[in-house]
Amino acid sequence: MLFKRLRKCIPAYMLLLAIILNIAAWSSASFCDFYVTHFFPVIVATYGRFSGYFSFSLGEWMLLAAFVLIIVIFGGGLVCLAGRRFFGWYRWYMKICAWVGAIVCLVMTLNCLILYHCSPLTEQYVIGKGEMGQYDVEELTLLRDYVVVEANLLAEQVSRDENGEAVYYGDMISQAQTEMGRLGEKYSRLSGYYPRPKPFFNSNFFSQQYIMGYYFPFSMEANYNTTMYIVNTPVTLCHELSHLKGFIYEDEANFIAYLACVNSEDPLFRYSAYLSVIGYLDRDFYSAIGKDAAVYMSHPAVSEQVMRDDVFLTPDAWEQVEETAILDTQLVKEVSNEIMETNLTLNGVADGTASYGRVVELLLQYYEGELYGEYY
Repeated sequence: MLFKRLRKCIPAYMLLLAIILNIAAWSSASFCDFYVTHFFPVIVATYGRFSGYFSFSLGEWMLLAAFVLIIVIFGGGLVCLAGRRFFGWYRWYMKICAWVGAIVCLVMTLNCLILYHCSPLTEQYVIGKGEMGQYDVEELTLLRDYVVVEANLLAEQVSRDENGEAVYYGDMISQAQTEMGRLGEKYSRLSGYYPRPKPFFNSNFFSQQYIMGYYFPFSMEANYNTTMYIVNTPVTLCHELSHLKGFIYEDEANFIAYLACVNSEDPLFRYSAYLSVIGYLDRDFYSAIGKDAAVYMSHPAVSEQVMRDDVFLTPDAWEQVEETAILDTQLVKEVSNEIMETNLTLNGVADGTASYGRVVELLLQYYEGELYGEYY
């Protein structure tokens, strides 16, 4: 009898724990840092390892299951409101709502929400000279030109097929795990076990959302898009794996992925690193010089090959996506962007998806003392 009563209270206890943890997370970065350092890796090494036994993405199918469950719960709610309480449905409806709500809140708190309140990467590790400085147009220009020149050179070194598209013949996933593990020798939180990233089953649908990869908190998986152009894959794999080490901010994940790939001996990985930031740098550079076309043209130009490679999907891939699409791509993209913006804003990221571009600030700090004044 006592066990039955306690069982009924479990959802309430789970919800209470989630609330307490969220209050602690919003109140103390030290608490979050301690949690991510000592507890979060245990979840990855246990639940993440369990998820890894499945060759397919558990998280992707969980999303589908969640969609079905929402329909069921909503339908049950309508039945209850109508007063049609046959077969005791209303009691099951309330139990389902309680358990689902409690589990979702607790899992999201443990595997995602707490991570948003950790100390910034720049406070945990020495980046560049260790202090975020005030960088001027000259330093931004040097960094932009450096990345452009390196990308242009690597564009001629990566393997390509008869159509001129980049190809890769090795085990890219294992290589990404190796690169992240190597980076963990310098940044301790990146050391340890890495689950093997998994491909989306329905990459075409995620392509409609312009999603390259996804970290699923409910399955502790790093997932990646197989429809996107292959040059995006190395940096995407490392980006999603960085989330599994507690680095949930997108600019920090972009930066970590850049470091993992740019220091690789693999040409495609290095190329992927430069392509992942060249757009942010070129945009900020052009804005910093007052959008002066003459000044812009006086600096190293992005080669035609790099411009062809710096795409999300190839034209053929987009054609394949549109042929199999059930929903309009523009609608899917708009809904996805709105959800992403809302999620980031609610978790304290005031500039939403624009935060991805803050990787430029981290790059400027990283290359301080190594690039500025030495490249030219």
